[in-house]
Amino acid sequence: MRNFPDGPVVLASASGVRSRILEGAGIDHVRDPARLDESAIKSANRNKDPGIVAGLLAETKAVQVSKRHPGALVIGADQILDLDGEWFDKPKTPEEAVKHLKKLRGVAHILVSAVSAVRDGRPLWRHVDTARLVMRPFGDNFLAAYLKKAGPDVLGSVGVYRLEGPGVQLFSEIDGDYFTILGLPLLPLLAFLRGQGIPMP
Repeated sequence: MRNFPDGPVVLASASGVRSRILEGAGIDHVRDPARLDESAIKSANRNKDPGIVAGLLAETKAVQVSKRHPGALVIGADQILDLDGEWFDKPKTPEEAVKHLKKLRGVAHILVSAVSAVRDGRPLWRHVDTARLVMRPFGDNFLAAYLKKAGPDVLGSVGVYRLEGPGVQLFSEIDGDYFTILGLPLLPLLAFLRGQGIPMP
């Protein structure tokens, strides 16, 4: 087993949800978000499987951030929401959020989550998982009430929902791992970290 060098685990993400998942699992870490043009990467790889592209985005984030943290293990993560071949980006405005939810209601979509680990710019590990979710056919009044209750933070979610909050009320069916839907496939990541000698509680 390799001993982990002195220094933190670094989460290359601005996501408070992912950070709380790691914190809850007892993984000490710091957060240092990557800055990259995700839309450009998606566009350049539009003909590829969404799992491949989600993995590429996660790894690219981790590689970028690892340059600022020599010796540290850097974790990158990303998600792609696939609705019959259409990939969704995070909505920029409440109006875009309404459009997204109207497209998603009453139908099934796929949520692909990828996580990657990098040290000193060298990819060490990658995992991709998929969940299938079906939104119930809610009305416009419910949609407006939901967005008011969820608040502006929900714009940080590619599907305009957070399963750990009122977003769970959007769904009639969920098939997949809870942590994958939140954006960080946790159990495979913990198995990898243990193999790297990362201290556990």
